[in-house]
Amino acid sequence: MDGGGGAGGAEGELTAQETALYDRQIRVWGVDAQKRLSKAHVLVCGMNGTTIEFCKNIVLAGVGSLSLMDDNVVTEEDLNANFLIPPDESIYGDPSLIDGEFLDKFDIVVLSRASLKTKLLINENCRKRSKHIAFYTIDCKDSCGEIFVDLQKHSYVQKKPGGATEQQELTYSSLQEAISVPWNSLPKKTAKLYFAMRVLEDYELSEGRSPGETTLSDIDAVLARRKDMCDKMSLNESRIPTTLVERLLAAGKKEHPPVCAILGGILGQEVIKSISCKGDPVKNFFYFDVADGKGVIEDIPPPPPAK
Repeated sequence: MDGGGGAGGAEGELTAQETALYDRQIRVWGVDAQKRLSKAHVLVCGMNGTTIEFCKNIVLAGVGSLSLMDDNVVTEEDLNANFLIPPDESIYGDPSLIDGEFLDKFDIVVLSRASLKTKLLINENCRKRSKHIAFYTIDCKDSCGEIFVDLQKHSYVQKKPGGATEQQELTYSSLQEAISVPWNSLPKKTAKLYFAMRVLEDYELSEGRSPGETTLSDIDAVLARRKDMCDKMSLNESRIPTTLVERLLAAGKKEHPPVCAILGGILGQEVIKSISCKGDPVKNFFYFDVADGKGVIEDIPPPPPAK
């Protein structure tokens, strides 16, 4: 499924209609940023309530094109959160089969409800391409969620107090690097969701489970995996509360619509920042949990080089 905003006039200039349509946001981030948006091509793999909120936001912002890919069977839970599911959709695609040449069509790639293996594969392929491709993953587990960002090397304009601007550059870790950091090297305040999501991913990968297929009936096995991983990483198990693991397992594939709106809104803002090269981007994880009502950014550095 393809859709999107305007593609701009001759030589990338905005048409009079686009200038009028996007007048309010042009006043916020400027004509150049709107031009970049109108020429950007976005691929979203995995359609659910969270990614649909994201799609709505970037289409309204005027992105050049939006391509949607999904290979999941539609469930009743999907219908409750995903307002873009057509009644007789028969065309689908398998994200795990995406190759590098296909990725060259896009500037932004977003994955959701994908296995860890698929996430790592597509992130690696994005990094191998000669063009710059920003990579994101986003997952909602009922009342909480995670966003991962890999912009590789990203230059942007940072606004300083008083209205001055300054050019900045950030270097990002790949997903493989960000999940391979020794846990005992991370700050004590690191979000509990970071560790809990890694345990769940590791369990699903080893058992050949698709995301969301692990349930509360697997709690004993998942807690055993938590112990093994904590022992290996010299991390106290209390850093991954049993109640949090239970919540993630009970969620399954369920998404809480208000959390979808929050996560989709944050991701929309981040993608617009990436395309426009304006504003401080998230580096490199974002977490939200209804339990405390807070959004948390975690900058997970790459692991130290092997000696």
